Amino acid sequence: MQMLIFGLGYTAKVVASELRASGWTVRATGSDGDLAFADAESVGAALTETSHVLSSVPPGESDAVLGRYRNKLGGKWLGYLSSTGVYGDTGGAWVDESAPIGSGRRGARSEADAAWLALGARVFRLPGIYGPERSPLDRVLAGSAHRIDSPGQVFSRVHVADIASGVIAGLIAPPGAYNLADDLPASQNAVIEEACRLLGREPPPLTSLEKAGLSPAARAFYLENRRVANGKSRRVLGWRPLYPTFREGLRDLSAMISPANATTAPVSASSDQR
Repeated sequence: MQMLIFGLGYTAKVVASELRASGWTVRATGSDGDLAFADAESVGAALTETSHVLSSVPPGESDAVLGRYRNKLGGKWLGYLSSTGVYGDTGGAWVDESAPIGSGRRGARSEADAAWLALGARVFRLPGIYGPERSPLDRVLAGSAHRIDSPGQVFSRVHVADIASGVIAGLIAPPGAYNLADDLPASQNAVIEEACRLLGREPPPLTSLEKAGLSPAARAFYLENRRVANGKSRRVLGWRPLYPTFREGLRDLSAMISPANATTAPVSASSDQR
């Protein structure tokens, strides 16, 4: 019951917290971890002692974890937090783990995904991640939420708590790829409108992608359109998301927000049902 996590970021912290609550010893690299990634001696010693390894480090030109520590991963349970971006654009069609990867904009991610699978890892493919302090509610409150006029655009998403439960379910599952996505792919506009409704705020006006002033990474997000199926995770992992749609997830998150941050101003009914 020892886990070494490469990259103790937003999602991995939730996984680590759940493991520790169940009696696991967790060590990790990253600014909030106890190990320096480049300290090969300390990390190597930790790898010798641990039984389980989870990587949440995104690749640069290649996967840094495999590049430095691949020869020390043998005989251990391996997990890797990947992305559903490896599927590329499907024109809004459903996609599952049997679909080919590598056709999208995330070539390095696809290569890392395949490399971890080849090592016998449980590869958890994640869509848009939201949770406490990182959700559409926070963007609405910050005034940075957008509604983009992009008819037919659909995305999948998942609450960070459901990622943690999926990874933990994967501790006793066979190697392979697993999509951890909720049950209701939806347009980003529908999600922003629900966040505004919960906060008592007016939705931002519709704008074009060109006029939204998005970063290149955010703009690229809108160049892909897909629905991610979670049937394999339900069947093989026995995974059941606590937040099966964004509505339940945002409702719980809104309860954590101070009433001083919200307004009682009336909210216009939404006409966007996408």
